[in-house]
Amino acid sequence: MKSPAICYQVYTECSDQEVSAESIWCRKHHLKKIKHSEVMEPGMRIHLPVSVAEAEIKKRYETIPTATLHPNRDEIEYLKRLVIYKDSAILVLNKPPKVPMKGNLPVHNSMDVLAAAALSYGNEEGPKLVHRLDRDTSGLLLMGRTRESFTRLHWLFTSIKLARTASQRYWALVIGTPTESEGIISAPLTKVLLDDGKAERVILAHPSGIDGAQEAVTEYRVMGPTINGCSWIELRPLTGRKHQLRVHCAEALGTPIVGDYKYGWFVHQRWKQNPQPDFEPFTGEPYKLRRPEGLEVQKGSVLSKVPLLHLHCREMVVPNIAKFLSNTGEWHDNGTPWSKEKPNLLRFIAPLPAHMKISWNIMSSYLV
Repeated sequence: MKSPAICYQVYTECSDQEVSAESIWCRKHHLKKIKHSEVMEPGMRIHLPVSVAEAEIKKRYETIPTATLHPNRDEIEYLKRLVIYKDSAILVLNKPPKVPMKGNLPVHNSMDVLAAAALSYGNEEGPKLVHRLDRDTSGLLLMGRTRESFTRLHWLFTSIKLARTASQRYWALVIGTPTESEGIISAPLTKVLLDDGKAERVILAHPSGIDGAQEAVTEYRVMGPTINGCSWIELRPLTGRKHQLRVHCAEALGTPIVGDYKYGWFVHQRWKQNPQPDFEPFTGEPYKLRRPEGLEVQKGSVLSKVPLLHLHCREMVVPNIAKFLSNTGEWHDNGTPWSKEKPNLLRFIAPLPAHMKISWNIMSSYLV
């Protein structure tokens, strides 16, 4: 038996001359109920009640422990260990997997909230995300420490014309191997709603282009031969669409990323964990599992029945914004970010996370 629907009443402000059967309530709140036949006049303001969903979110927000809203000393030290570069304009972190990027009311341990609380380094405002990584994606994460640097870098990352100025390279382990060893994927993406609008999925857009498609371009390069049915590939996004690399790998190349159950579910139903090799690839000596330092349990690699997502932002090249801003150079909006001498470039490389390092050591440590 379905529960009865909840109906909400909508009110508008009433004038001092209006008197009705609800005069006492109306005089107190200066509101009157809107009838279905009433015509709205320009300038009128209406008042909507707080919905049940908003009330539930507020209740959940009030019950979240304060430790998740304000990082403690150990959490702050952990976040600072993730920082691999810092200057007056930017922060670069090596984000671990399974850390959400952008928080909303139910999510408070997201990277933007934690960084704002723990990585301000004396600034009045905390650093802001220039770009995003998926929750399960690891690797280099760029944050702007000032409003000026954030604005400039965000523009570089969202402009395909300036993709050569600020670039990222990802390493991914995919199931299968692309038909061509290298190429450019130009496949627009669009979003569809699932489960009555509660979830969404990114798919390749229809060629007609009438479904709100967004341009999405990715360069790729196969890094070596197929090993145990999987291949390492390098991906370079020229646009920054949501789930762009995952959808391009799964649907455009036909090679889903290992551990991507959202876009490669059917392939993972046939997933078989890789056997541990008996001998080293070249020396022929008995294979010894090379575990990352301090790690006891190897979960999430290709040795696991349920591997984690094997997608890592390995390399990033960005202009030295701190040097440029300190020289008070002019910034043009016509496609040329600086009118005078270009600032030198900064290049960063992030080591693989533990699960990908194990997969790399087992399958292809000799690849370049």
